[in-house]
Amino acid sequence: MASRRIADEPAYVLHRHDWSESSLILEVFTRHHGRVVLAAKGVKRPTSSFRPILLPLQPLAIAFGGEGDVRALKAAEWAGGHVMPTGEALLSGYYLNELLMRLLARDDPHPGVFDVYAAVVRLLAGADADTLQWALRAFELLLLRELGLLPTLHIQTLSLQPLIPHARYTLLPEAGLQQVSDSEPHALAGAHWLTLQQALDQAVPLVALLQDCSSVLAQLQRPLRQLLNYHCGVETLRTRQMMLDLQSL
Repeated sequence: MASRRIADEPAYVLHRHDWSESSLILEVFTRHHGRVVLAAKGVKRPTSSFRPILLPLQPLAIAFGGEGDVRALKAAEWAGGHVMPTGEALLSGYYLNELLMRLLARDDPHPGVFDVYAAVVRLLAGADADTLQWALRAFELLLLRELGLLPTLHIQTLSLQPLIPHARYTLLPEAGLQQVSDSEPHALAGAHWLTLQQALDQAVPLVALLQDCSSVLAQLQRPLRQLLNYHCGVETLRTRQMMLDLQSL
């Protein structure tokens, strides 16, 4: 890894944990360098200017450098733009962070994912419950597509046959998009999958999904959850289980 200094890099903190009494290790998602691990020395001291800045779900501009798997944070500034989400929106933001931590390889840039993530995070603080769920489903779709884990939604995955608008199809982790019986509770009509594909093909797919596919996105929670859990290698994501536990209370 080159030791050159990277400056003015758009970034978000995904996770942080203690390194020593005064320092932190940060998992950071950057626009041009992907997910990187940074050592933030001395940031827990009361006099550190970084202390109130290095928070999750806040847009940052950072500088870092060094060699190896863990590099050194050199500078960080808050990029402004929105307040910290609270309540369900905060948990939803942590859910997005967990997805990125599990699915993105380190030092693998995905500027498109970064831009979608930034847009969704901006929505979190002011979104109502419905918009929040639509935004999460749209992010999941776009993340899976960017990583090559989402099959094309206008044909059946195994047979390559075009979808029949009135027939029903479901998204299976190991078989992709497959036709099922009309009684399958979590299947969508072929017309709905075609609408999703059309939105994904737009120049700004996040906007197209939220504007044109909100009613369809609301039906995607279970199939997308199964697909994400499969590729993450878990039965339930930790933040997802936390949300379920809080709802049960």
